[in-house]
Amino acid sequence: MSSHSKTNRTLELARRAGVLRSRDLLRHGIQRQYLAILTRCGKLHRAGRGLYVPADANLSENHSLAEATKRVPNGVVCLLSALRFHNLGTQLPSEVWMAIDRKAWAPKMNGIRLRIIRFTGSALTSGIERHKVGGVTVKVFSPAKTVADCFKFRNRIGLDVALEALRECWRGRRATIDEIANYARICRVANVMRPYMESVV
Repeated sequence: MSSHSKTNRTLELARRAGVLRSRDLLRHGIQRQYLAILTRCGKLHRAGRGLYVPADANLSENHSLAEATKRVPNGVVCLLSALRFHNLGTQLPSEVWMAIDRKAWAPKMNGIRLRIIRFTGSALTSGIERHKVGGVTVKVFSPAKTVADCFKFRNRIGLDVALEALRECWRGRRATIDEIANYARICRVANVMRPYMESVV
Protein backbone atom coordinates (compact mmCIF):
# COMPACT_ATOMS: atom_id res chain seq x y z
CA MET A 1 0.00 0.00 0.00
CA SER A 2 1.42 3.39 -1.00
CA SER A 3 1.78 6.36 1.35
CA HIS A 4 -1.11 8.10 -0.39
CA SER A 5 -3.29 5.00 -0.01
CA LYS A 6 -2.39 4.68 3.68
CA THR A 7 -3.28 8.33 4.27
CA ASN A 8 -6.66 7.89 2.59
CA ARG A 9 -7.28 4.61 4.40
CA THR A 10 -6.49 6.22 7.78
CA LEU A 11 -8.95 9.02 7.12
CA GLU A 12 -11.56 6.51 5.99
CA LEU A 13 -11.08 4.48 9.21
CA ALA A 14 -11.43 7.64 11.31
CA ARG A 15 -14.69 8.57 9.57
CA ARG A 16 -16.07 5.07 9.98
CA ALA A 17 -15.06 4.73 13.66
CA GLY A 18 -16.02 8.25 14.75
CA VAL A 19 -13.15 8.18 17.22
CA LEU A 20 -9.99 6.42 16.02
CA ARG A 21 -7.42 5.06 18.45
CA SER A 22 -3.83 5.06 17.28
CA ARG A 23 -3.56 1.35 18.08
CA ASP A 24 -6.49 0.61 15.73
CA LEU A 25 -4.19 1.36 12.79
CA LEU A 26 -1.85 -1.52 13.60
CA ARG A 27 -4.60 -4.02 12.76
CA HIS A 28 -4.70 -2.55 9.27
CA GLY A 29 -0.95 -2.55 8.77
CA ILE A 30 -0.72 1.24 8.93
CA GLN A 31 1.93 3.04 10.97
CA ARG A 32 0.90 5.68 13.51
CA GLN A 33 2.86 8.36 11.65
CA TYR A 34 -0.10 8.78 9.27
CA LEU A 35 -2.16 10.15 12.15
CA ALA A 36 0.44 12.88 12.65
CA ILE A 37 0.51 13.62 8.91
CA LEU A 38 -3.28 13.98 8.75
CA THR A 39 -3.33 16.08 11.93
CA ARG A 40 -0.68 18.46 10.58
CA CYS A 41 -2.59 18.98 7.34
CA GLY A 42 -5.83 19.63 9.26
CA LYS A 43 -7.78 16.54 8.23
CA LEU A 44 -7.76 14.94 11.69
CA HIS A 45 -8.14 16.50 15.12
CA ARG A 46 -6.37 15.05 18.15
CA ALA A 47 -9.14 14.63 20.73
CA GLY A 48 -6.92 13.18 23.43
CA ARG A 49 -3.82 11.08 23.84
CA GLY A 50 -4.08 8.38 21.20
CA LEU A 51 -7.58 9.51 20.10
CA TYR A 52 -8.34 11.18 16.76
CA VAL A 53 -11.51 12.41 15.06
CA PRO A 54 -12.08 13.73 11.53
CA ALA A 55 -11.68 17.51 11.48
CA ASP A 56 -14.94 17.90 9.54
CA ALA A 57 -16.93 15.68 11.91
CA ASN A 58 -20.19 17.10 13.20
CA LEU A 59 -19.49 16.56 16.90
CA SER A 60 -22.50 16.28 19.16
CA GLU A 61 -22.75 17.39 22.75
CA ASN A 62 -22.24 13.72 23.68
CA HIS A 63 -19.00 13.28 21.75
CA SER A 64 -16.99 13.16 24.98
CA LEU A 65 -18.94 10.00 25.84
CA ALA A 66 -17.70 8.37 22.63
CA GLU A 67 -14.13 9.37 23.46
CA ALA A 68 -14.49 7.98 27.00
CA THR A 69 -15.91 4.72 25.63
CA LYS A 70 -12.86 4.31 23.41
CA ARG A 71 -10.66 4.85 26.45
CA VAL A 72 -12.76 2.59 28.74
CA PRO A 73 -14.43 -0.01 26.45
CA ASN A 74 -15.96 -1.96 29.36
CA GLY A 75 -17.24 1.14 31.13
CA VAL A 76 -20.85 2.33 31.33
CA VAL A 77 -21.82 6.01 31.34
CA CYS A 78 -23.42 6.63 34.72
CA LEU A 79 -24.70 9.15 37.28
CA LEU A 80 -24.28 12.82 36.23
CA SER A 81 -23.21 11.96 32.67
CA ALA A 82 -26.14 9.56 32.26
CA LEU A 83 -28.51 12.22 33.61
CA ARG A 84 -27.16 14.68 31.05
CA PHE A 85 -27.42 12.14 28.23
CA HIS A 86 -31.08 11.45 29.09
CA ASN A 87 -31.82 15.17 29.66
CA LEU A 88 -32.85 14.59 33.26
CA GLY A 89 -32.17 17.44 35.66
CA THR A 90 -29.91 20.44 35.36
CA GLN A 91 -26.48 18.90 35.89
CA LEU A 92 -23.69 19.92 33.50
CA PRO A 93 -20.77 17.65 34.42
CA SER A 94 -17.31 18.81 33.41
CA GLU A 95 -16.07 15.22 33.27
CA VAL A 96 -17.44 11.91 32.03
CA TRP A 97 -18.76 9.67 34.79
CA MET A 98 -18.07 6.02 33.99
CA ALA A 99 -18.93 2.87 35.95
CA ILE A 100 -16.42 0.02 35.93
CA ASP A 101 -16.11 -3.21 37.84
CA ARG A 102 -14.74 -2.95 41.37
CA LYS A 103 -11.76 -5.15 40.44
CA ALA A 104 -11.03 -3.62 37.02
CA TRP A 105 -7.83 -1.68 36.33
CA ALA A 106 -8.35 2.06 36.52
CA PRO A 107 -7.89 3.59 33.05
CA LYS A 108 -5.29 6.25 32.33
CA MET A 109 -6.82 9.71 32.30
CA ASN A 110 -4.71 11.13 29.46
CA GLY A 111 -6.63 13.73 27.47
CA ILE A 112 -10.09 12.97 28.88
CA ARG A 113 -11.58 14.08 32.17
CA LEU A 114 -13.05 10.94 33.70
CA ARG A 115 -14.74 10.27 37.03
CA ILE A 116 -14.52 6.53 37.65
CA ILE A 117 -17.12 4.92 39.92
CA ARG A 118 -16.78 1.31 41.05
CA PHE A 119 -19.83 -0.95 40.68
CA THR A 120 -20.26 -4.65 41.43
CA GLY A 121 -22.43 -7.52 40.22
CA SER A 122 -25.87 -6.77 38.84
CA ALA A 123 -25.50 -3.10 39.76
CA LEU A 124 -22.95 -2.94 36.92
CA THR A 125 -24.63 -5.26 34.41
CA SER A 126 -28.31 -4.26 34.76
CA GLY A 127 -30.12 -1.45 32.99
CA ILE A 128 -27.60 -0.89 30.22
CA GLU A 129 -28.72 0.78 26.99
CA ARG A 130 -26.57 1.02 23.86
CA HIS A 131 -26.60 4.22 21.81
CA LYS A 132 -24.66 5.30 18.72
CA VAL A 133 -22.69 8.50 19.29
CA GLY A 134 -20.52 9.65 16.40
CA GLY A 135 -20.30 6.11 15.05
CA VAL A 136 -19.29 4.68 18.45
CA THR A 137 -21.57 2.34 20.43
CA VAL A 138 -21.79 3.90 23.90
CA LYS A 139 -23.18 2.02 26.90
CA VAL A 140 -25.35 4.19 29.15
CA PHE A 141 -27.46 3.21 32.14
CA SER A 142 -31.18 3.65 31.48
CA PRO A 143 -33.14 6.52 33.09
CA ALA A 144 -34.66 4.23 35.75
CA LYS A 145 -31.30 2.65 36.61
CA THR A 146 -29.64 6.08 36.73
CA VAL A 147 -32.22 7.35 39.21
CA ALA A 148 -31.53 4.39 41.51
CA ASP A 149 -27.78 4.94 41.13
CA CYS A 150 -28.21 8.59 42.11
CA PHE A 151 -29.80 7.52 45.40
CA LYS A 152 -27.10 4.90 45.95
CA PHE A 153 -24.41 7.57 45.50
CA ARG A 154 -26.42 10.42 47.06
CA ASN A 155 -23.62 11.21 49.50
CA ARG A 156 -21.31 11.79 46.54
CA ILE A 157 -23.59 13.73 44.19
CA GLY A 158 -26.13 15.19 46.62
CA LEU A 159 -29.63 14.13 47.62
CA ASP A 160 -31.07 17.15 45.78
CA VAL A 161 -29.67 15.80 42.49
CA ALA A 162 -31.19 12.36 43.14
CA LEU A 163 -34.60 13.89 43.97
CA GLU A 164 -34.56 16.07 40.86
CA ALA A 165 -33.72 13.01 38.73
CA LEU A 166 -36.57 11.01 40.28
CA ARG A 167 -39.14 13.78 39.75
CA GLU A 168 -38.12 14.45 36.14
CA CYS A 169 -37.94 10.76 35.27
CA TRP A 170 -41.46 10.19 36.60
CA ARG A 171 -43.06 13.39 35.26
CA GLY A 172 -41.44 12.96 31.86
CA ARG A 173 -42.65 9.35 31.71
CA ARG A 174 -39.12 8.14 31.13
CA ALA A 175 -39.73 5.11 33.38
CA THR A 176 -42.50 3.52 35.42
CA ILE A 177 -42.45 3.37 39.20
CA ASP A 178 -42.12 -0.42 38.91
CA GLU A 179 -38.99 -0.05 36.77
CA ILE A 180 -37.44 2.42 39.19
CA ALA A 181 -38.37 0.19 42.15
CA ASN A 182 -36.74 -2.80 40.44
CA TYR A 183 -33.43 -0.97 40.08
CA ALA A 184 -33.77 0.40 43.61
CA ARG A 185 -33.77 -3.23 44.81
CA ILE A 186 -30.79 -4.10 42.63
CA CYS A 187 -28.89 -1.08 43.98
CA ARG A 188 -30.02 -1.88 47.55
CA VAL A 189 -31.66 1.48 48.11
CA ALA A 190 -35.33 0.39 48.06
CA ASN A 191 -35.95 1.44 51.66
CA VAL A 192 -34.20 4.77 51.14
CA MET A 193 -36.17 5.54 47.98
CA ARG A 194 -39.63 4.33 49.05
CA PRO A 195 -40.84 7.53 50.78
CA TYR A 196 -39.55 9.71 47.93
CA MET A 197 -41.20 7.49 45.31
CA GLU A 198 -44.50 7.61 47.22
CA SER A 199 -44.32 11.39 47.26
CA VAL A 200 -44.07 11.73 43.46
CA VAL A 201 -46.80 9.26 42.50
